[in-house]
Amino acid sequence: MTTPLKVAVIGAGIVGTSTALWLKRDGHDVTVFDRVEPGDPNQTSYGNAGLLARSSVIPVPTPGLVKAVPKMLFGADGPLFMKWRYLPKLLPWLVPFLRGANEADVRRTASALSEILGDAVDQHAAIAQGTDAARYITKGSYTFLYKDRAYFEKEALSFSIRAEHGFTWDEMDRDALLEVDPNLGPSYTFGAAVHDHGWITNPGAYTAALFDAYRALGGAFEKTEVDDIGGGEGSTRVTAGGQTHSFDRLVLASGAWSRKLAERLGHRVALETERGYHIMLRNPSVRPPCPYMIGDAKFGLTPMAEGVRAAGLVEFGGLTAAASTKPLDLFRRTLRRVYPGIEWEGEDTWMGHRPSTTDSLPLIGESTRAKGIFFAFGAQHIGLTSGPKTGRLVADMIGGRRPNIDLAPFATDRFDRLSDA
Repeated sequence: MTTPLKVAVIGAGIVGTSTALWLKRDGHDVTVFDRVEPGDPNQTSYGNAGLLARSSVIPVPTPGLVKAVPKMLFGADGPLFMKWRYLPKLLPWLVPFLRGANEADVRRTASALSEILGDAVDQHAAIAQGTDAARYITKGSYTFLYKDRAYFEKEALSFSIRAEHGFTWDEMDRDALLEVDPNLGPSYTFGAAVHDHGWITNPGAYTAALFDAYRALGGAFEKTEVDDIGGGEGSTRVTAGGQTHSFDRLVLASGAWSRKLAERLGHRVALETERGYHIMLRNPSVRPPCPYMIGDAKFGLTPMAEGVRAAGLVEFGGLTAAASTKPLDLFRRTLRRVYPGIEWEGEDTWMGHRPSTTDSLPLIGESTRAKGIFFAFGAQHIGLTSGPKTGRLVADMIGGRRPNIDLAPFATDRFDRLSDA
């Protein structure tokens, strides 16, 4: 066992909860700070598609994206939305983000992400073992659903990169799709069922159950907003609710809200919120046999304990603007194409904030400007998938164990270096 340390974790979503649980299993004295309870609907970890999408190594910006943006924004079924008043504030982030839409950057990003995603299903099984959270994990294929083979072939680069990183899939024509899903509408005639994936049947309850396991080991929780953090030789501090608390180490894992605190330390963090949505269909008449990625609409459709969840899309509008209705309307229209005869008794809707960097990679590791403070945020669309692995990596670093992957692509000072150049 490593020497026990007093550690603060800022953020109780899937990344913060995973980090805290691994740290407690190492024997450390841990306190988690968050303004909401773990598993609360106000957490991003609550509202995701529930996918353990280990093959999601391809970033959003890919070759051709810039030309496609007008159609994605203004087309009748475009999956991209914008709060136009926010555009001037967004531009310093958006320009370098779109600059990454080239093959060389996509390949670099995929290589880095494969290191934290490739064993994601096993990582979730490991952290959930012996806890109530294990019952929410289901294993199976993850099917990319397309109108026809031509749509699939437009993503040839993405699938070739996946193949290079060891991912395999079955190509499915219309007959093969109907064999496993006879309710599928005629708009979709081709699929790629990627092997060895998984999904969470209730993401909010799953995060809460992992946090219960952390509490059962003696972990502490402070329900409060963190105002400031600081670090230095030998100690770190958290200021919350007018009080300052001292710790040996501190982990910043508060998702899209991490930027403000990281900048207090002197870092430049090229991070924005990609606002995502979901609609949960209660007691639907039809359920998919496994999670689908709807290729034309760019969102996930996942069978869950409480029904079927359509989740994803992208809206830029910052952290404070009200939710929009157009993304939800797109979900409903697309659902009628996927399952023309579907009915449901009721629905719940949600909007949350993905923490997305300009290079589509999270920040993982110790701050170069505040010794003893570790970053674990910025996982954009793959926060749930990568959460347990990220938490284990940070716990290893705090415990003095050398991680078995190259963490250079996730360096906490990489945006500082750009601004200093």
